[in-house]
Amino acid sequence: MALSLEQKKAIVAEVNAVAASAHSAIAAEYRGLTVEEMNQLRVAARNGGVYLKVVKNTLARRALEGTEYECMRDQLVGPLLLAFSLEDPGAAARVLKDFAKEHEHLVVRLVAIGGQLLPASEIERLASLPTRDQAIGMLMAVMRAPLDKLARTLNEVPGKLVRTLAAIRDQKQQAA
Repeated sequence: MALSLEQKKAIVAEVNAVAASAHSAIAAEYRGLTVEEMNQLRVAARNGGVYLKVVKNTLARRALEGTEYECMRDQLVGPLLLAFSLEDPGAAARVLKDFAKEHEHLVVRLVAIGGQLLPASEIERLASLPTRDQAIGMLMAVMRAPLDKLARTLNEVPGKLVRTLAAIRDQKQQAA
């Protein structure tokens, strides 16, 4: 079933809009996956905040023009699906890495983040990036640490005074 020119333009515009706002992009070869497995991958992607699309490479090249993922254009060969992280940079990497553990037919070919094309082996590092909530939690812990230390330090001054007075009292009781 051939796509009309209007359908092609709509696909290019849709993928371009998503790519313009995405945090990272991954291209993976899906040759050998069944329809049911692709549906499972789409559900996992939807739940993980990942935009997943199978697009012809010529349309994908046009869609990536003018975005920071233009670096992927020359490497788009073969049957590829594009996954864009919409919520946090590691979302697409986590979804595809977890799915690839169970399905050896899904092979990551390209990884891009911040306008830089990385080797496919970097998916592990990208997948290990914290989510937005985890990053906020880590930031809050770092910001709270000096306050906790100040509170402990200020609490130590009266505690030391009490211990000193108790030692003097004990000393006087032993002398008497």
